[in-house]
Amino acid sequence: MSGLEVQLAAIRAARARIAPHVHVTPVLTSSRLDAQLGARLFFKCENFQKAGAFKARGAFNAVLSLSDEEAAKGVVTHSSGNHAAALSLAARTRGIPAYIVMPTSTVRAKQEAVAAYGGQVTLCAPTLAAREAAAAEIVARTGARMVHPYDDEAVIAGQGTVALELVEQVPDLDVIICPVGGGGLMSGTALAVKGLNLQALVIGAEPAGADDAWRSLDAGKLIPQTDPRTIADGLRASLSPRTFGVMMDHVGGVLTAPEEAIIEATRLIWRILKIVVEPSAAVPLAALLAHRADLPFQRFGLILTGGNVDLDRLPWMG
Repeated sequence: MSGLEVQLAAIRAARARIAPHVHVTPVLTSSRLDAQLGARLFFKCENFQKAGAFKARGAFNAVLSLSDEEAAKGVVTHSSGNHAAALSLAARTRGIPAYIVMPTSTVRAKQEAVAAYGGQVTLCAPTLAAREAAAAEIVARTGARMVHPYDDEAVIAGQGTVALELVEQVPDLDVIICPVGGGGLMSGTALAVKGLNLQALVIGAEPAGADDAWRSLDAGKLIPQTDPRTIADGLRASLSPRTFGVMMDHVGGVLTAPEEAIIEATRLIWRILKIVVEPSAAVPLAALLAHRADLPFQRFGLILTGGNVDLDRLPWMG
């Protein structure tokens, strides 16, 4: 089999593996937003997923792929967001420990969410080096399996199940727009769509203030994120060599969105679709608002990645 066929087989296997544990999320439409953009928009609502975000898919696939011997020692990750909660839920479902390293800067509500799902939280200094060191210490002490938030084959395969569902629910899409942070969902989406040999263009969307994917693709080499500044906190991570490689091979480009467009897109989704999404999830719509004139297409699939927000710190509160 070709590389794409192998990747598609892994995504299909992930779908079967996680099916008892995750939701098939709905696709919503809005004639009002269609009229505003002059196109048909189809919103894949992963904000309705278990643990409130698409991350449950990759986390469950990673946890359920472990042998009984591996699983008994538990799993570990470093994350301040949705992956931490998703991995904690997946581990609890399998009855194994989840060790979660979170920076001290993480809002208390997110720490409490992880604890509520059974994760054992270890706080560390708010730097990547501190996070990696704390996770490595736990691995050395417990033998737990590291499950990276995005630089992991099983996680990427799990995230690819979003696209498998979307293209079945809405055939003949011209474009699928996916938010880009570390690139796990972006990679899974591209591998699923191209593995199925569909004609849809797969495009990434990211904040202008955290545009390492755009800069990396433009330069043809991986350029790490250094000082991300965006309200879309789920998209501040850097691509890995693995996810960058997939994007170079299979992604048609990356659109950037300014902060004001991200806030406006979040408001539009809340107000018109009547659903709660986090700013990171609104970035595909924000990018489309900013670049519609450059995209002469009519049928857009937009992945709304999650709905975990701090209701006391909404993006339009200033």
